Amino acid sequence: MKQYVIDEIRYPDYEKVKAYLDETFGVSGVDGLYWIPLDETLYSNVQQAHTGCAPFFMALELEENRLVGELLIRTRNRVRCDCIHYADGRQRDWLIQTMDTIFEKLNIIT
Repeated sequence: MKQYVIDEIRYPDYEKVKAYLDETFGVSGVDGLYWIPLDETLYSNVQQAHTGCAPFFMALELEENRLVGELLIRTRNRVRCDCIHYADGRQRDWLIQTMDTIFEKLNIIT
């Protein structure tokens, strides 16, 4: 799995990130997993054509010492489809910026 990882998170910072993710994105039913909706303007051509599969998400996994952003773009409507694929450059940059912005908003130095 291709990922973007921010590690060596201190426990007090973990608690801040968890509270932010819970409030902003809600709980997924799997502890520590958050579904981040991908901005529709970033959908690939295949994803734009697959309106029945939309919306598309990137997963964040929060552990006590790290935050992991998975670079696989998924739909919650299907397990396999051509529209489920690794992030292109724009989508990857968006995920990295989204994760970095969370830390900036919470005044967490990484």
